[in-house]
Amino acid sequence: MPLRYTLRQLEYFVAVGETGSIAAASQRVNVSSPSISAGISQLEQELGLRLFVRHHAQGLSPTPAGLKIIAEAREVLQKAAGLRDLAGDLSGFVRGPLAVGCLSTFAQVLLPGLRRGFVETYSEVRISQTEADQPELFSLLRQARIDLALTYDLSLPRDLVFDSLIEMPPLVALAEHHPLAAKSEVTVDELAPHPMVLLDLPLSTDYFLSFFTRAGLHANVAERTRDMAVMRSLVANGFGYSIVNMRPNRNVAPDGTPMRFIPLTGTDSVLRLGLLSTRGVKSTRLHGAFVQFARNWVKGQSARVFGSP
Repeated sequence: MPLRYTLRQLEYFVAVGETGSIAAASQRVNVSSPSISAGISQLEQELGLRLFVRHHAQGLSPTPAGLKIIAEAREVLQKAAGLRDLAGDLSGFVRGPLAVGCLSTFAQVLLPGLRRGFVETYSEVRISQTEADQPELFSLLRQARIDLALTYDLSLPRDLVFDSLIEMPPLVALAEHHPLAAKSEVTVDELAPHPMVLLDLPLSTDYFLSFFTRAGLHANVAERTRDMAVMRSLVANGFGYSIVNMRPNRNVAPDGTPMRFIPLTGTDSVLRLGLLSTRGVKSTRLHGAFVQFARNWVKGQSARVFGSP
């Protein structure tokens, strides 16, 4: 007798197993909670196994049998995705779903426009996006929850592959009335005595502070924030300078206060923006098309997004 479960039910099952709740799984796969709950119940009935232990007001946890089947279900879903990719390669069409992650510090500047341009060119592609910090992007790639990540070449592990798109030298963000604002470029020695607004994110913090430690100096960190927009407003309102690798297309903070962006010289710490993927995973026609499109799109946007101050 043939089994009567679907790939969709397996997708719901894996999402619940990884998130620990039907509500969180609902958000991940963008399907209503009742639909996921019904799919799990149907799968349990079809397999004749109890896959989850239901905890009152505390979510679900997989049973021992459920844990084993989650691992097998992931493989089934990956093979099904491989068939879809193979069909696209054989047909010559660029189509299908693509999950793209992006470093949260610049997702609002780059990813929406890149997505729009790609789907306008390839109308049969459906892109979903996730914003995260650098370690989270590594984890999402390893879990196969995203296909590619748009990020910097910062502290990259060996099991991931980086395809560089553009170099991004460091810039100093300053208020218009800052003592260094009239200069055409700034050195670390000139910055050291002044208060700093540190963009305090995983890996990024060490990168920004490394400019000073390598010069035998200490940064005068006066403010810390994990939010790029908050950092810009603090800088524009005179709470200190900051260091960035991407400038907005307008020299104003989110609250409308003017600011300046000046090259930081005397350092070789240039970051590269690129696409990160998992080593050993076969590149599909869809992935290759996105990488090539992103490379051309970034070059076309260089004056607006990466232009000199």
